[in-house]
This record gives sequence, C-alpha cells and structure tokens, in this order.
Amino acid sequence: MIHSFKSLWKKWRASRGTVQQLDALLATADADAPYAERSDWLIELMHWIHRRGTLDATDLARAASDDEPRSAPPEHARVRYLLHVLERNPAWRANVGAIIRKLLRESDSISLLCDAGMPVHSGLTGALVERIQAQLIPPAPSRRDLAALFTLMFPNDNDPDWIATLPLDLLTRLHALIVEPEEARAPLPSTALAGDEPDAAATTPRGRQRSDFPVDLLTALHNLTSQISSTGLSSTVRSRLLDDDAPADVERLPFYRLNRAMLAVENARDAGEPERLLQEVRWLRLLLDSCRAATDDVFAHLYRHGVRVDTVFQVDRMRMRVQRAERLLDAWMASHDVRLQARLVADLVSANQASQSVSHLLRSNFALLSRKVVELSADTGEHYIARNRAEYLTMLRMAAGGGLVTAVTVYVKFGITGAHLPSIVEGVFAGLNYALSFLAIHFCHFSLATKQPAMTAPTLARELDGTGKAPGRARFVSSVVALIRTQAAAVLGNVLIVFPACLAIQLVFGWLFDASLISPEKAHSTLQSFSLAGPTPLYAALTGVLLWASSVFAGWADNWFVLHRVEDALAWNRRLRLTLGTSGAARFARFCRANAGGVWGNVVLGMLLGLVPAIVSAFAFQFEVRHVTLSAGAIGVAMGVLGAATLETAELWWAAAGVASMAVLNVTVSFGLAMQMALRSRGLRHKDVRPLMRALQRRVVRRPIDLFWPMRKSRDGAKAGRH
Repeated sequence: MIHSFKSLWKKWRASRGTVQQLDALLATADADAPYAERSDWLIELMHWIHRRGTLDATDLARAASDDEPRSAPPEHARVRYLLHVLERNPAWRANVGAIIRKLLRESDSISLLCDAGMPVHSGLTGALVERIQAQLIPPAPSRRDLAALFTLMFPNDNDPDWIATLPLDLLTRLHALIVEPEEARAPLPSTALAGDEPDAAATTPRGRQRSDFPVDLLTALHNLTSQISSTGLSSTVRSRLLDDDAPADVERLPFYRLNRAMLAVENARDAGEPERLLQEVRWLRLLLDSCRAATDDVFAHLYRHGVRVDTVFQVDRMRMRVQRAERLLDAWMASHDVRLQARLVADLVSANQASQSVSHLLRSNFALLSRKVVELSADTGEHYIARNRAEYLTMLRMAAGGGLVTAVTVYVKFGITGAHLPSIVEGVFAGLNYALSFLAIHFCHFSLATKQPAMTAPTLARELDGTGKAPGRARFVSSVVALIRTQAAAVLGNVLIVFPACLAIQLVFGWLFDASLISPEKAHSTLQSFSLAGPTPLYAALTGVLLWASSVFAGWADNWFVLHRVEDALAWNRRLRLTLGTSGAARFARFCRANAGGVWGNVVLGMLLGLVPAIVSAFAFQFEVRHVTLSAGAIGVAMGVLGAATLETAELWWAAAGVASMAVLNVTVSFGLAMQMALRSRGLRHKDVRPLMRALQRRVVRRPIDLFWPMRKSRDGAKAGRH
C-alpha cells in the first residue's frame, strides 16, 4: 500500500512538473533574442512535446477535444495543451509565433526542402563515415540551416507519424499561430490561382508572399528541376535513353524542356496571371511525369545491359528528386490545405532522419546490391521452374542426368580423400573435381537440384512487383507452388540415379576384381558422418549458404559481361573474325554471353565446396560439405562395400535421415537467402509478405497434390484465375 502511494505521488509530481516546465518555457520566450537562443528555445519546446510524462487530468480536460481518439499519439495531447495555454496568454502566443516566423525566415530552407533524404556519396564508405560523424557530432543550434534545426527538433522515429496524423483542428490552430496575424485573416495566395482576382496586398515590392514559405517552396522547386535536368542530360543517362540506331535528338527528352517549363511557371506567377499559371503548372507536371517514366526506362536499360553502381546511384537520386519536386509543387499550389502541408513536413522529417541514419544507409545499399544480383539472375532462374507436366518431366530427365554425372564425382572425391594430402591441397583438388563436374552438368543441360533455389528466387522477385492485386498474387502463389514441385522433382531425380549408380559401380567393380573401391572402415565412417544425430544439419545449412553465394558470383559475372559489352567486343574482334569468320565470331560471342554466368557460377561453387571447409576447419571449427546429391552417392558406395547386412544396422538409417535433412536444408537455406535478397531488392519487408504466405497456405491446403504433381495446363490456368 505504501509503495503504491509513493508511486502515485511520484507520477503526480512528474505530471505537475511537466506543466510547470511548459509555463516556465513559454514565459522566457523572446522573439528578439539571437538566432542561436531562439532555435535552442524551440528545440526545448519540442523536447517537452516528446516527453512521455502524463499531463494533469484537469488541465488536459480543459484542452481536450471530444473528437480526439483514445489511440491518438501522446504528442497530440501535448500540442493541444500547448495551444490551449497560448490562447489563454496572448503575449506568450505573440512571442512564440514571432520566434517561429523569424526562424523560418532566417534559416536556409533549401537544405531541408531539396537535400534532406537525398544521398550525397555513391560509395558506401564515404556515406558511412559522414553519417557516423553526424551521429557523434550533432549540429549546433547556431547553424542557420533548417535541416540542422529539424535534426535537433525531431530525433524520434515516430515523429513523422504523429505529425502526419495531427487532427484538422490542431493543424488549423497551428497555421494561425505561425502565419502573420494579418495574413491569417486575408485570403491565401492560392485562392487567386483557383480563378479569383489576385490580391494586390499579397506580395511585397520584391514580389515575395506575406509568408515566406510559398516562396521557399518555389525556390526549392527551381533548384530541384535544375538538378534533375542536369542529371538527365548527362552522358550517363542520355546515352541510355537515345536509340543507338537513330540520330541523337536531345530536344525530345523531357529533361531538356524542364528548366524552361519551370521558368515559365515563375514568370506567370510574377506577372500575376492565374490562368496562365495554371496552364504552365500543368505542363510542368506533365514533364515531371515524363521524367519519372524516363527514369524507369533508364533502370530497365541498366538491368538489360549491365549495372554500374555509380550510374544506379545517380539515376535513383534523380528519381527521388522528381518525387520531391512533385510533392513541393503540390504543396505550393495548395498552400491553403493544412493537411497537405502537415504530410509534407512529416515526409521532410522522415527524409531528414533517413539521410543521417546508418541503418537506413546499410539497408538501402543492400537493396541496391540485391536488385543488381536479382535482375541479372531472373532470366536464368526461369529455366529452373517447371510450370506444366511437360516441363516437369523434362526436369526429371535433367535431374537424372545430373545424378549420373555426380556418381563419377563421388568416386573421384573418395580417391582424393584417400590420397591423404594436406588439407588445403586436398581442398583445391576437391574443388576442381566439383567444378569440372558442375561444368559437365551445365554443358550437358542437366540439372543439380540444390543449384536451382538461388537462381529461381530472383524470378519470383519479379512477380512480387504485381502482388498488390489479386491476379498478381495468384501468379506469385502459382510460381511458388511450381518451384516447390520442381525442387522435389530435381532432388528426386538426382538421388534416384546417383544412389543406384554408385551402388552399381561398386558391385560391378567388386564382382570383376574382387575388391572394394574404399575400405570397410571408410564405409562405416562415411555412414556415421552423415548421421542425423551428429553435426550433419549444421553442415547442410552452411552448405546452403555456399550454394547461395555462388549465385551472387554468377550474377556479378553476368553483369560484368553485359556492362562492358564483351559480346560486341568478341563479335567484332578482328582476329576472331579472321579465324572463325564473321558468322563464327558472332556465334562464339553469343555462346560466351549465354554461358558466362553459368560457367563462372559453377567454377566458384566448386571451389567454395572444396576450399571453404579446409579453410574453416584450419582456423575456426571442423566443417565438412553436406550436399544431398553427393552424400546420397556416398551412401550408395558404402552400401556396395558393406553388403546387404547394412540394411539391418541403425547407422544406415540414421545416415538416410541425415541425407533427408540435407535435402531440406540445402534447398531452404539457399532459397531463403536468395528470397531475402529478392525482397530487399523490392523494398519489401516481412509484413508485406504475410498476405502472400497466407494465400500460399490456402492453395496448399486446398490442393496439396500440386506440390508433387502438376495439374493439366487448362485446369492450372483456370485455378490461377480464380485466386
């Protein structure tokens, strides 16, 4: 009881203290103080609004609105109480309004309106150092910079949310507090834009509005359009918009006409011609839309012809500037709409926070890298998804061929380990064995099950773009079901061939030469090493990471080949044309283009599977590759050596369970990492994927057979259409 009383007493004193603190803060407001003192005073006022202490119930009741929802952010109640106190004290209200107006006039608003949220460095290192410095050394209140003032005023992540959701009555009262007293009673300048006669008193002799905010919006808009035009006309962007086979026509680009459209808007505004101004604003909006469409065309060109990080950085920043210019234009044309102004301020606060956040920088750079890898692997991944029965049976045949080649790989691997070489040397030879095997599978157009997930996830990422509507969700769910079914077919095809092939080779060798390819002791240790009760699941998951990493290297190789136009260089190479002929050089160039990513990815995967276990085991912990197809073949060899009596031993069935876990973990880990990269490349988070997962669950519950055997094409199409 005493403890509860003390707790209530402390809460009461804290709540009274917050009200007293506000009264003391408002009493010391001085509109004639130096800039640094005024900005510091405003920062302290915002800190009071951010405080989590509860206001006194009696004072809050006087200021409360009947329409205020109970779930409203606590900042709304504090803003409402602040306005209530100011309206009861006209002198305090006049001082507070004058302080805010003078700070807005004397601060550089361009830094906030134009530059907030816009990346400055194309490289990760420079941007990271800059943001860490900003975290360690915050800006001083004496800087006449609105972005710096916003940084100090709005440090919390929830600030954009409560600002954007301020009720209309609070926004109206805040607007009346900030604007000049005579302006609050006069018609807003935007009413003249709607067709009324322009107010002669609305501008000063210099042509500035009574409130400087609309003028600042126009100045920022002018700055943004100049930056957009400059980037759009640079050789980096221009070369990707103009047709190589047509004469260069720069004047048809929207970036070329953007500056003139902006000047026309400013001239119409200065001339006081509302109808002409509306016409010029419409033309400016149209050009901004065209600039956004041109930006999308540049991205499409990049992902078709190779990605360079610096170019993507410039184009992405140009797209952000186009979006910001559209928001500023909306706010300038609707300066009477307080809700729109609040949303603009919330967006600026959010962008300003993002421009100084280290975590946001890392997420955005990872998203850029993800999109780079994803887009380049999507076309390859489409070949690994069987969507109908014909493709399903083809996948089974391809997987069977891959299992047959892997049987040879298993025996070569046993030969390498039996030589008892130093671990690194053994890793090099094992990697070469794997690489040659994977290359043989690639050029024979066979399939290795665990290589598919890393390639197919990017294909699904493209379909994530249309999941906002029912048809897009149905396509995505159908693709996921087809992918699961394809993986089952690939694993089944690999295992059902590699296991009997390895077993048959050992039996034939034993029948012909009365000897075993490996010793019985090695066979027993092989089965024991695959046991589900041991570290096999961990090793299988780490192997899935290596499988995913190989797809990243394959995407990089594809990008490098396309970006540097190696295909054209080979097709027009003088020596190749003299040696192979014109058509032969062209065929060779197409062959290299089609196989660049596949060859590099297979070589890297082989060397990763061979060298990484040796390196990790030497410097960290014991690690061995656990690949489902290779392990199934090794079990076949062990059974051939130990004979049918092995079927009655527990070690065989524990090893079989371990191989089953490999099938699951190899596929799920590599696919999960690739899918995570795909989601990042689209800026999606887990909450955005939950509806898709629910739709997938409904599909699986309704027709579980789809996971193992495809429907007929007509029924599959009808089914997808009903989702």
